[in-house]
Amino acid sequence: MNKHRSKLGIALLSIAVLSACSSTAIEPSATQSDSGTATTTPAKTVNESVSSQAQASSDLPGKVKYEDDDYATDWTKANPTMIRLNGTAASIDGSGAEATDKSVAITAAGTYVFSGKWDEGQVVVDVPDTETVRLVLNGVNIQSVDRAPIYIKEAEKAIITLPEGTENIVSDGETYATADVSDDEPNAAVFSKADLTVNGTGKLIVHGNYNNGVTSKDDLKITGGTIEVHAADDGLMGRDLVAVKDGTITIEAGGDGIKSTNDTEQSKGNIAIEGGSFDIKAGSDGIQSAASLRIDGGTYAIVSGGGSANGTKKSGDDQKGQLGKQDTGRQAAATDSKSAKALKAASSITVNAGTFAIDSADDAVHSNGSIAIAGGELRITSGDDGIHADVSIAITGGSIDIVKSYEGIESAEITIADGDIRITASDDGVNVAGGNDGSSIGGRSGQNQFSASGSIKLVINGGSITVDAAGDGLDANGSIVMTGGNVTVNGPTASNNGSLDYDGTFELSGGFLVAAGSAGMAAAPSESSGQLSLLMKYSQSQKAGSTVVLKDGDGNVVATFAPTKAYQSVVISSPDLNKDTTYTLYSGDTKVVDFKISNAVTWLSESGVTAAGSGGRGGPGGNPGMGGGRTRP
Repeated sequence: MNKHRSKLGIALLSIAVLSACSSTAIEPSATQSDSGTATTTPAKTVNESVSSQAQASSDLPGKVKYEDDDYATDWTKANPTMIRLNGTAASIDGSGAEATDKSVAITAAGTYVFSGKWDEGQVVVDVPDTETVRLVLNGVNIQSVDRAPIYIKEAEKAIITLPEGTENIVSDGETYATADVSDDEPNAAVFSKADLTVNGTGKLIVHGNYNNGVTSKDDLKITGGTIEVHAADDGLMGRDLVAVKDGTITIEAGGDGIKSTNDTEQSKGNIAIEGGSFDIKAGSDGIQSAASLRIDGGTYAIVSGGGSANGTKKSGDDQKGQLGKQDTGRQAAATDSKSAKALKAASSITVNAGTFAIDSADDAVHSNGSIAIAGGELRITSGDDGIHADVSIAITGGSIDIVKSYEGIESAEITIADGDIRITASDDGVNVAGGNDGSSIGGRSGQNQFSASGSIKLVINGGSITVDAAGDGLDANGSIVMTGGNVTVNGPTASNNGSLDYDGTFELSGGFLVAAGSAGMAAAPSESSGQLSLLMKYSQSQKAGSTVVLKDGDGNVVATFAPTKAYQSVVISSPDLNKDTTYTLYSGDTKVVDFKISNAVTWLSESGVTAAGSGGRGGPGGNPGMGGGRTRP
């Protein structure tokens, strides 16, 4: 999205509906000056205004350092040991490996090339923790009924290489023979107590029937290959780190799709993805980090908890609490109480690029700390919130299309500096409140009882935001600050909600705002705002698609807007509105009212200018205490 586009800013108030079934379209008015009067905040200023928590998350975790051997796939010159699997036996040509009954033990560093099929067998790597072992799976099918087929017991690092054109299958049984069920004992078809890297261009199919598919108790890195995992519990797990550079990854997991678990050691427990293709169907979370999640690219199709059809959150279910307080210790995010989020992290989530198609029963993007979105394309269908962070959310770019949600974007502090954002919500479109949102158990995750706070704030410096909400459109249990951007709100239709709802102030000094909704709680920006605005309340509800047209005294169109829902109030604010100037408001071609702007906020009815209206906090006569902190019926 281009930040420097005053004509598109003007276009928001020159909205022409292209189709009654589409979202509100934006087109420039033929009579509008090309020069425009609004400019967006320069990037430096915008970034300075982003919350410190969310801004810091863009640097945590940083890009992962990969070693040369993480990419190396040519094994032919490594003087490898060749191991041929044949039913229940194994033949070895070379040194460093020994075949015993149903087991191949590797006891020295080096490269080992496996081929053939092995029934009820196991590969065990047990070398000094200063040495590296490479396992080349050159077309194998290893099955083990009661233990991990591939077990890295000790090493500094293990590398699994998938040669081009090969298909490799690793499967375990539903029960293991070991009586030790401690956290360090094997519980995956591919299990490593050392750092583990998977590379190459071949294919690896893993059936983790006992528990997990692939697990590393240290770092898990993937730099290539086609990896298909079917797991009773988690698909891919790295205790200290999961890092993906490239690859085609398909996961069907009863638990989490991709997961890190170290929530006790600083700088560990992160997930960092730079590229690849991901198709994840998870019974619980799609990707869950015990610390931070950073995504710099890739293509993602994620279904969590069976998808949004399994979401239990409905409009009117509000039982809310305090956002803005990050849970003590990083364990808050990594708890395994039942959760069905698509992207989840304890400390922070950073999305710099990538294409996402998300269908989640719970929140689509969830952090117990902060979220920073600087790029990428996200299409979200959620049974709960679209994007939720307990502390802060900063959006500085990208395309976000939340096609279904309970609440679209929710946090204690939200800053939007750029991006193309479209939200459909069965409750609030954008909700700034206080509380946390833990894992879901039988209802909405961590149901929050939000309370008003002056420190809670929604800041809009730029971007294009379109909201279709059954509840409040923009809801702040504190204040709203808008200095730029294009904001369109359709809804609500119920009188106990408003298209704008705030408990503190709404300071508007730039940008373009159109909000159409019910009249009972209608609110306008604050009288102290630097930019002029108007609020029109109709005596009767207007039909969806009934065009609102605002013209100046010379008949020039200042704004056209066709709300997609029935409405009884409309708020318009534009840098092109001028004080002591006469305007005419039309419904289609029919004149509704002539009026003159004399104050920062002009309240209107069909009869003309009225006193500041009841039912909102846009000026005197509002209803204090009836904002986002109220208990809904």
